[in-house]
Amino acid sequence: MNEERVLSLAGLFQACALAQQLANDGRCDDSAMEASVASVFRIDAPSVVGVYGSISNVRIGLRNLISQLDESDRDMAVTRMVVTVMRLERSLSRRPELLEKLQQGILATQRQVEHFGQDSSQVTRRLAEVYTSTLSTLKPRVMVSGNPQQLQLPVVVEKVRANLLAAVRSAVLWRQVGGRQWQLLIYRRQCSMLARGMLTGATLDNR
Repeated sequence: MNEERVLSLAGLFQACALAQQLANDGRCDDSAMEASVASVFRIDAPSVVGVYGSISNVRIGLRNLISQLDESDRDMAVTRMVVTVMRLERSLSRRPELLEKLQQGILATQRQVEHFGQDSSQVTRRLAEVYTSTLSTLKPRVMVSGNPQQLQLPVVVEKVRANLLAAVRSAVLWRQVGGRQWQLLIYRRQCSMLARGMLTGATLDNR
């Protein structure tokens, strides 16, 4: 296990945690969501840190990852979502035509970012549409449960789907840097230590 894998894993946990927070409360940490969604557009970033902008941008993901590894106060809904997204990424990798459609959809949305700004409702809606037309057609489907009242609001559903798209982006990245699911079992302690070190560093940098 190395820092690149831990960081991409933190990105995955962060996007799933934000999706769950939205499903429960109808809102989430705006700056964390901004960082997660930005990662979707950074397809050719020179490094894993570059995908997220900085380590401090995935602090929520690092905290969630540590909770999961230490089994202290882990959120099983988030854990299930992460595992499903990992399996979904494997399904996507076997469908090159769908991957192409997904990339084209992201590129088209990027042009909207330049026009409206990344955190605009138009961009969030477009990302949600890209998710629905590509990743939602694959098995397994990512099931998000929460407050039914919140999940009836289109604006909340769109944000949930945008975060799920960001989660898949991190799952692809995790696979690209050599991440495999079994490593979480074998290198649990090492992964937790690396995540704690990165979280401490990010917190000190942001005093």
